[in-house]
Amino acid sequence: MTATASGTPRLLNSVVRRQGLARMGKGQLDALAREIREVLLETVCATGGHLGSNLGVVELTIALHRVFDPGRDRIVFDVGHQCYPHKLLTGRLSRFGRLRKAGGLSGYPARGESETDVVENSHASTALSYADGLTTAFTLRGQADRRVVVVIGDGALTGGMSWEAINTIGAAARPMVVVLNDNGRSYAPTVGSISTHLRDLRGHAAGANVFTNLGFAYFGPVDGHDVAEIEHAFRQASTMDRPALVHVVTVKGKGYPPAEADDVDHMHTVGALNRRTGLPAAGQGRTWTSVFAHEIRTLGAERPDLVCLSAAMITPTGLADFARAFPGRAFDVGIAEQHAVTRAAGLAMGGLHPVVAIYSTFLNRAVDQLLMDVALHRLPVTFVLDRAGVTGPDGPSHHGVWDLSVLGLVPGLRVAAPRDPATLRALLRDAVSVTDGPTAVRFPKTTASQDIQARQRIGPIDVLRSGSADDVLVVAVGPLAAPCLEAAERLDGRGVGVTVVDPRWVLPVPAELTKLALRHPLVVTVEDNLVTGGVGTHLRQALDVYPAPPPVRSLGMPPLFLAHGTRADLLREHGLDADGITGAVLRALASEEVAR
Repeated sequence: MTATASGTPRLLNSVVRRQGLARMGKGQLDALAREIREVLLETVCATGGHLGSNLGVVELTIALHRVFDPGRDRIVFDVGHQCYPHKLLTGRLSRFGRLRKAGGLSGYPARGESETDVVENSHASTALSYADGLTTAFTLRGQADRRVVVVIGDGALTGGMSWEAINTIGAAARPMVVVLNDNGRSYAPTVGSISTHLRDLRGHAAGANVFTNLGFAYFGPVDGHDVAEIEHAFRQASTMDRPALVHVVTVKGKGYPPAEADDVDHMHTVGALNRRTGLPAAGQGRTWTSVFAHEIRTLGAERPDLVCLSAAMITPTGLADFARAFPGRAFDVGIAEQHAVTRAAGLAMGGLHPVVAIYSTFLNRAVDQLLMDVALHRLPVTFVLDRAGVTGPDGPSHHGVWDLSVLGLVPGLRVAAPRDPATLRALLRDAVSVTDGPTAVRFPKTTASQDIQARQRIGPIDVLRSGSADDVLVVAVGPLAAPCLEAAERLDGRGVGVTVVDPRWVLPVPAELTKLALRHPLVVTVEDNLVTGGVGTHLRQALDVYPAPPPVRSLGMPPLFLAHGTRADLLREHGLDADGITGAVLRALASEEVAR
């Protein structure tokens, strides 16, 4: 049982079903809101997670659960950053202390945890489309009494999918309740004309607005921290025979002064904190993102043609210093990855060199634009993929394990995977110097490793270790160079000569790497990408044109949606630590296929 600083959360502990909430009066509801915030602060300050967004929706979520039945109705959370109070109100209090830990609760809605969790993809601007499909399905199946409720933030309305869905929802005129949680922010303040329109509605809501013009009934603006007021609006909206939008105005980080005072993102997402001060519980050291942030700022001073774009994540992707130094050359386009990529194409057509800084998993949303708008035109756009590979506690939708498999299919795109901070700085400089096509640089969400010196360079390839014999060539992708070197030392002690190389530019496969591989009876590639379609696959294909090529053992992540856990634990679980690499090499050498 999770306890709070003021004792066991008595009211929250008693709320197992919606009926428990229905009997509460105002005083009890206010006390319940305080208990939920206490549990949020106690847990998230210890485990890390999404803090500000959840503190801001406590009253909103209580009202949702009083008006709608989450067991029969469908409550769809866009993104899912704000689902913690929902988890607490659906019987998960006793497990909440293991939030985002291996085997514990997910930091996002998770269908395996509860039937009340509907969508778990955690990518923004999708909820309205899910809801449109659900509403249509319920109608066609004769279940029109099942209500569909969408909780979506103003930041997610900067995404194009939201408006594609609004276009069809308004025209179909089927009942649906859309709860617009308007806190004026995604991570940073919400950008664009929709932000201006919502600000106007907050000040004066009478008359037509964009939602009523598109077929919605509009209710609001509503005080997002008054349960009774929100509940009244929800009940009105639920009686409509067409889609209704309830405009709820909330304060991100509500109830926790350090979050309310945080101008950057109101503690949207945090690591472990000292709850009293709001400061990180322990120093994390230099991160990959901070290394990139410093270098891109330096390059910006050297290169007036360099411009940077982000999809609502200027600070998380490391562009904040660049934006402060060169405000006219940094662009936040909102949660609109497709637009970001094609806008970058236009900037490149205009003679600039755009850098699109984006989380690896979010680039999946703009693959068509990467292919047809950037690569087809051979435009010099650099993609900086933060959170590449295994990210850890954020879970399946945030692991960046698809990028190498996807990017390897894009003609003319060159992909770099730095192993350490020095290599990141060098490869970023190389990438923005390319003028005849797109480039990408990927790195993980973790503390940056110590620099690893190369013994020699063969073309673009760094040789990190030369084996005592040419028994095995280990191709280390990015920061997995460190466990590869440790494994090589262990193997050397067992009489196996291992050469470890870092290709640096991993795709397309460098010709020098192919030639080097042909000199070894066994090649092992190690990457924190899917084993399917990654660097190992491409190297194997490059070797297949030669007679009797050496076997290539590809070590990587399985083609599965990976659970949440620490990066170190997940790498270990899938054999990408020194122990796993050592064992894989020994097993390969012992097979009949490899003759030493």
